[in-house]
Amino acid sequence: MLSAEALKNYIAQGLPCDHVQVLGDDGQHFEAVIVSPLFAGKNMVQQHQLVYQALGDRMKEEIHALSMRTFTPEAWAKFNAMR
Repeated sequence: MLSAEALKNYIAQGLPCDHVQVLGDDGQHFEAVIVSPLFAGKNMVQQHQLVYQALGDRMKEEIHALSMRTFTPEAWAKFNAMR
């Protein structure tokens, strides 16, 4: 069974990230917040595709569902400033 911490590490190893947070406790369904400079200039679908590429076959084999909120570092700073 996959842990949220292991998934966080997989994302961070495959994609340069300023911040990664993964929640999920059933080993198959996860929620992630991912902040990466590679997301700049990309739409949400393209950003999610970068995460899927970083995870590779794990998306087919180990992860049943992954809900993502993706941000550029600038958008993340604005998001946190509004909280």
